[in-house]
Amino acid sequence: MGVYETIISRRTIRKFSQDEIKQEILVRLINAGRLAPSAANLQPLQYFVINNKGLKEKIFPNLTWAGYINPEGNPKKGERPVTYIIILADKSMNKSPELDVGASAMSISLAAHEVGIGCCWVLAFKKKQVNEMIIIPDGISAEMIIALGYPVEKPVAEDIGKGRPIKYYKDSLGTLHVPKRKLEDIAHFNKF
Repeated sequence: MGVYETIISRRTIRKFSQDEIKQEILVRLINAGRLAPSAANLQPLQYFVINNKGLKEKIFPNLTWAGYINPEGNPKKGERPVTYIIILADKSMNKSPELDVGASAMSISLAAHEVGIGCCWVLAFKKKQVNEMIIIPDGISAEMIIALGYPVEKPVAEDIGKGRPIKYYKDSLGTLHVPKRKLEDIAHFNKF
């Protein structure tokens, strides 16, 4: 799969098989994140991997899933992520690492999708509890959690016209539909 195909076929996944992800794949994903652009090349990010059963069970209740379709969008037992990559930031190196976090997360997500692994970015989580749970040094904080696993769902993107709702939804068969604004409505060349 080429880069463009990887990008346009990637969807957020919230239901996973329980097959474990090999460590060499996880190292590859972190390496993709590490090499993402970094503002002023400050590189304030670090990565904390959770694939231990006990830690996975502790972290799960601290996450909020799929706001538009909560609780239906929450992974059920037997569908939960098999690994979490927590993107950490050293705020002494960059007080506003959000752009670095986003670039890193996208690189991780695309590298994962390329090898058949699904991801869900989780920004709605109990930060204090997660920071305490993973026991990290002062000055470093969890900024994003990427939930990973092999997908057992196939969300679909669908183009929507101007003014149409952007909220994702599940149909009667349980398929997740993700509305996306049409390209011609958002791309402007030389004039608006």
